[in-house]
Amino acid sequence: MLSWQGLGRIRRCISVGECMVEIAPNPSGAYTLGFAGDTFNTAWYVAARKASGLEVCFASAIGDDAASQRLKAFVESCGITPALQVVNGGSVGLYLIQTDNGERSFSYWRGEAAARRLAEDTSKLPAVVSTDLVFFSGITLAILLDQGRQNFLEYLNSAREVGACVVFDPNLRPRLWEDEATMCDWITEAAKVSDIVLPSFEDEGEHFGDERPEDTGRRYLRQGAELVVVKNGPEAVTVMRPLDTNHVAPTKAATVVDTTAAGDSFNAGLLSSLIAGNAVEKAVADGCALSATVIQGAGALVPVE
Repeated sequence: MLSWQGLGRIRRCISVGECMVEIAPNPSGAYTLGFAGDTFNTAWYVAARKASGLEVCFASAIGDDAASQRLKAFVESCGITPALQVVNGGSVGLYLIQTDNGERSFSYWRGEAAARRLAEDTSKLPAVVSTDLVFFSGITLAILLDQGRQNFLEYLNSAREVGACVVFDPNLRPRLWEDEATMCDWITEAAKVSDIVLPSFEDEGEHFGDERPEDTGRRYLRQGAELVVVKNGPEAVTVMRPLDTNHVAPTKAATVVDTTAAGDSFNAGLLSSLIAGNAVEKAVADGCALSATVIQGAGALVPVE
């Protein structure tokens, strides 16, 4: 297992999950078509900020239709290595964003998305070595079918056994799960194979009953994480390790246009900074700064310097 303090050795960041067709409003009020999804968004922002020599890989499953091929071409155009299984007769999911004073709501069409089958055969997922970081989310787990969830956790455990670092954003989305209890059970199991956990207190408090961000952090530390970074909207970020707790005040956005990908970009800023060799508090501040920039633009993928 690679300690989070060794992230300066990382040579490849593998982000696993779903990328969908995104239909989002633009400033004129019209809608534009793009591609996005929580773990892909994080990969995109890491790629935009990546250090020399770092490979960013996105692993998922797509169909054999035109939309799937367009998605693959888009991934490649972003400087991200695609590791995309092809499911014959499959396609990609679609979602529509609507915003109201910067807050977003979503409508989804993902029932037949090929990404739901990405862990049917984990030998088709990227082989992991000791200098890899594997990033996934609760949505990655939620969409998987049948045996896929257990298969995927076994894949992550194998990654840790060879010395890779596993990073998990619980990203709780109860509508994707059979019920709340099932969601909480699988999220807890996922934390057991993770080195770094990046939860959001608002969601964790609602579904796990945590009263304070520190409660969330301690719960994930008990599952074996070495580092837990608890996001809390505009409030201070809580940074917890087994022997200490710190708080980092977030960067304030001048204006809020669209909060889509706020957490995804935070994750990317944090991980990019850790991979660059920065201390965790500096990395958290970098994640906050990137997120503050992103929510001032529309859509999930906002150009950043």
